[in-house]
Amino acid sequence: MHNSEPLPGSHPREISRVVRGLPATDGAGVELTRVIGQPALPMVDPFLLLDAFRSDRPGDYIAGFPPHPHRGFETVTYLLAGRMRHRDNAGHEGVIEPGGVQWMTAGRGIVHSEMPEQEEGLLEGFQLWVNLPAAHKMDAPAYQEFPADSIPTEQHDGGTVVRVIAGETAAGTRGPVVQPLTDPLYLDVELGPDGAFVEPLPSAHRGFVYVIDGELSADDANPPGMVMRRDDLGVLSLGDSVSLHAGANGARFLLIAGRPLNEPVARGGPFVMNTQREIREAQADYAAGRF
Repeated sequence: MHNSEPLPGSHPREISRVVRGLPATDGAGVELTRVIGQPALPMVDPFLLLDAFRSDRPGDYIAGFPPHPHRGFETVTYLLAGRMRHRDNAGHEGVIEPGGVQWMTAGRGIVHSEMPEQEEGLLEGFQLWVNLPAAHKMDAPAYQEFPADSIPTEQHDGGTVVRVIAGETAAGTRGPVVQPLTDPLYLDVELGPDGAFVEPLPSAHRGFVYVIDGELSADDANPPGMVMRRDDLGVLSLGDSVSLHAGANGARFLLIAGRPLNEPVARGGPFVMNTQREIREAQADYAAGRF
């Protein structure tokens, strides 16, 4: 459903707060914007981190992310522009291209690199970290990788385009990524001028909206009339639907939601576990070459 009418009998979610990303660097000096995982927004359970990168200056990204470890969660890389080559210590290798997604389950441990497969031009995309429940943090590493032409797209009146990466929309479009542990919804939505978007969401899911371009407002915002702009993240309150409107020049945004784990979170750089002892074990395992 993508008209401007709210869903009958629904309890629409408010934008409860807006957080702006902070400039940061990671890897070998890649310039990025850290939106989730910063002091103002440590996490939106089950989401641990959201980084956005967007630059046509090679010096901002060319050094990439040399080999580094992960344990205890999933990394999701979604590219809008540019190319990124991925390699890991288990012999897995591939290139993420524009519109493609890689959903990597680090599980008990993996060492990988992500390096730009370009020397010039625009590199734009996102990396999202999704937590894993305690019972699955030591699962075997796994990948779900899909090129742009494997991501189903909905076209609606008024120029609305919805790319469905994970989860299922009200229209029945199902994304290729499946993760029953957190049941994620990951949509890339474009709205035409003054376009409207209404979508049901599972009532227990936590979620957020991240504005890629244009101006976006929610029917239920606090304070009323609040407008979100490029690089703003709107945290969604609880409810069972979301209703959003674009400004006069349209908007593009990510709508991401998932089932919260409600478990303790212990962080140690590239490791996310439930206790500090488990973090020390991860560091010792990595140092001993057990990844």
